[in-house]
Amino acid sequence: MIRIATDSTADLSPELLERYDVPVLPLEVILDDKSYKDGVDISPEEIYAWSDEVKRTPKTSAPNPEDAKEFLKKYTDNGDELIFLPISSDMSTTMNVVRLAAEELGREDRISVVDSRNLSTGIGLQVIAAAEKAKEGLSRQEIVSYLESICPRVSASFVVDTLIYLYRGGRCNGVAALVGGMLKLHPRINVVDGRMEPGQKYRGKMSRVISDYAKEMEGKLLNALPEHVFITYSIGVDQEAVDAVFEYLKSLNYFKEIHETNAGGVISSHCGPGTLGVLFIEKP
Repeated sequence: MIRIATDSTADLSPELLERYDVPVLPLEVILDDKSYKDGVDISPEEIYAWSDEVKRTPKTSAPNPEDAKEFLKKYTDNGDELIFLPISSDMSTTMNVVRLAAEELGREDRISVVDSRNLSTGIGLQVIAAAEKAKEGLSRQEIVSYLESICPRVSASFVVDTLIYLYRGGRCNGVAALVGGMLKLHPRINVVDGRMEPGQKYRGKMSRVISDYAKEMEGKLLNALPEHVFITYSIGVDQEAVDAVFEYLKSLNYFKEIHETNAGGVISSHCGPGTLGVLFIEKP
């Protein structure tokens, strides 16, 4: 059996994880000197409550190497093969931690660690694609080759309500230049070759920004693989704005499944409250 696994930054819903039988290795969220496992013993609500109280943003880190080894061991002890899709190697050392764990276990012949070059459901889309190919009976190497072909075509972007989390996290090139005196500036953040970069800048009410952002992608949306599209958002996004994006995507009469998912602890820590993205895979 070939199993597809990922880390907690993939932001897939419990229902999708169950449907595709995907195990998740949690990253760490660090508040002061205490470390928590993302999605296990800390929630985005608790992260933001802490941040509001201390006026700082959390730190995050890759999984503990021993936890990574135990995770890989658990899912390959019975002889299964594993494909692991972590957050982009330019954003975290998670990929290297898991690769080293596979080497220490002596199971490189059964474990493939594939750089997603992405984050959030930009990873999730690849996880689902890989799981569907596994169900079709493709070999591990065939699935890895397929992932390498779709990786550059994953369209991952989002608009943010506040720049402070991205600025403090330091993982988005160019954000520092946008901070300071920019009242109600809501940039679009694009994932480009594994890194976050600021794009178009919006002003005004966030609900309008979200609507404009989604509708401006119509050309690309209608040239996407039609199986899946994601609306992924953090705490603080008005549900009416989410519903409006959902109805817009539905009105295109194009996608077979429109998924709504919530940003987990690590993604929330870096993007902040009020963030929303529409993510899909473009056709070749």
